[in-house]
Amino acid sequence: MPPSERIPVPDAIHPRPQLVRDDWEDLCGQWEFAYDDADEGLAAGWHQLSEPFDLTITVPFPPESKLSGIRDTGYHPVIWYRNEMAAPSLSTGQRSLLHFGAVDYAASVWANGVLVGRHVGGQTPFTCDVTDAMAAGDDTLAIVVRAEDQPLDVTQPRGKQDWEPEPHDIWYHRTSGIWQPVWLETVPATHVVELQWTPDVPGARVRAEVRLNRTPHRPMSLRIVLSKDNETLTEHVVSVTEKFTSTDISLQVLRHQRDRNRVLWHPKTPNLVDAQVQLLDSSTVADEVSSYLGLRSVGVEDGHFLLNGRSVYLRSVLAQGYWPESHLAAPDASTLKREVELIKELGFNSVRIHQKVEDPRFLYWCDRLGLLVWGEMANAFAFDTLAVERMTQEWVDVLRRDRSHPSIVTWVPMNESWGIDDVATEPAQRSFATALYHLTKAVDPTRPVISNDGWEHTESDIWSVHDYATRGDRIRHRYGTREKVEHLLSRGRVNNRKVLLPGAVGRGQPVMLTEFGGVRFDSSGQKQGWGYSEVRTPDILVERVTELVGAVLDSPVLSGFCYTQLTDTEQEQNGLLTENREPKAPIAKIRRAIARPRGVPSSGRRFSRLRRLVNKAVRR
Repeated sequence: MPPSERIPVPDAIHPRPQLVRDDWEDLCGQWEFAYDDADEGLAAGWHQLSEPFDLTITVPFPPESKLSGIRDTGYHPVIWYRNEMAAPSLSTGQRSLLHFGAVDYAASVWANGVLVGRHVGGQTPFTCDVTDAMAAGDDTLAIVVRAEDQPLDVTQPRGKQDWEPEPHDIWYHRTSGIWQPVWLETVPATHVVELQWTPDVPGARVRAEVRLNRTPHRPMSLRIVLSKDNETLTEHVVSVTEKFTSTDISLQVLRHQRDRNRVLWHPKTPNLVDAQVQLLDSSTVADEVSSYLGLRSVGVEDGHFLLNGRSVYLRSVLAQGYWPESHLAAPDASTLKREVELIKELGFNSVRIHQKVEDPRFLYWCDRLGLLVWGEMANAFAFDTLAVERMTQEWVDVLRRDRSHPSIVTWVPMNESWGIDDVATEPAQRSFATALYHLTKAVDPTRPVISNDGWEHTESDIWSVHDYATRGDRIRHRYGTREKVEHLLSRGRVNNRKVLLPGAVGRGQPVMLTEFGGVRFDSSGQKQGWGYSEVRTPDILVERVTELVGAVLDSPVLSGFCYTQLTDTEQEQNGLLTENREPKAPIAKIRRAIARPRGVPSSGRRFSRLRRLVNKAVRR
């Protein structure tokens, strides 16, 4: 993205960008901290004491990371946090809510010694009402958090977090405890706790779903004002008598093509509609929140991926969302914005966040700057009743948190049969993969869903394949004609696994190569680090990427790709950027390879032909 197009970062981006109130306080910073390796804190009453907290940690960075100020990567299954602050000043009827963006994995929270909440799930947010824990006249609020993250428990959805003491293969250092923002918010007695937007572009309307914290004592009203560039598009009022209200809002601007184009969301024109939602008690505003939405449709048909009814070729990159100094936690909000900018500058129009549910502020920048996102769940590595329960509950919470972001265009609950390694032979595992597909469609029927990205699909809206062929001619051989792709889908294998399992039904799904590449750039010759193939100079890196991407673009069948990967991550040295987000080759050269129009011969293809001629001459 050229510098002139970059949008300045606000001083403070709200940690929940689609449900914003003005009255909130960021609690990130210095907290007291303690390890509880013997798991004695509960019995000893640490939630009411300050003595055990002998360390200081910088929240929201995990204690394994450098930015936390601790940097201890050893096994510490139970950790405690404490923060004492001035009690918020509340007017009559107001409530004080304590929000956590994410705590890995199970959390218990006390306020002034009173248990105010528990939560299980390391990728999803939760809220605790601390109002009643503050006795009349209390001038301080002491928050204590106990987090439990068992490093050897592979039934926990843990993604790429390693269970070994040191990172091995494709797994990385752990991220335990608080790793997303913590904030305090003042709200009225009856208030909005959840807000969802579902656009219906062909129907010229948008559905608003509003959930309150409680059933109103008497009928109230919701007033919803949608606007674009300070111009009101519509004002909608609906009566509220229950905790949950769903209402369809007609949008005249979508009825005419001329007007529609100026409001539709697309990566090239990421138009956002501002929303003001007021909860009215008679004519008095009882609660008010700000939000935004994007008007767009997404789907698949006849082998194409569709955005706003038109075919879009996905040029995606795999991103781990991992930083060497802060692990899964972003170093700051500006870093998240810069990540989106870098992806676009490299020529990609899409990103697949791999085995992680990314910070909502990252999704905000994808929404605002125009980057398509594949939303993926962090998987467990075991299959049993507990793993199924944990995965299912947390995935539903992910869908509820993120389904209003216009940038998210595909859901990926499972990857490469992780946690269901015997899905090809075990009916229970196959049922689970299929059930997750249908569960996702039940919560959000508006987006394509992939049951098991990479191979062994049961039910999917996209046939996605992972293939780390090291040469472009091999990719052309496998994906160069429709007949060869159909053979791969019906009878072929990748990584010694079937692409489609028996019973998978074709409905004209698009086929995409959703992991390939993985080229490691190593100028040292010491063979440290890991990748699927290796090059020694920036020029050869560009040549190899051009060759591989060019082969994919030459396929008349594939409707998109996902290149592995954006950055180096721990021992994985196959990024286009270093772990510190520095390009390994000139960005302009990489962009030419990634953004090359389909049907235009690539230098990589010419290089591949030249290599075949040289090899043939040598054999002679």
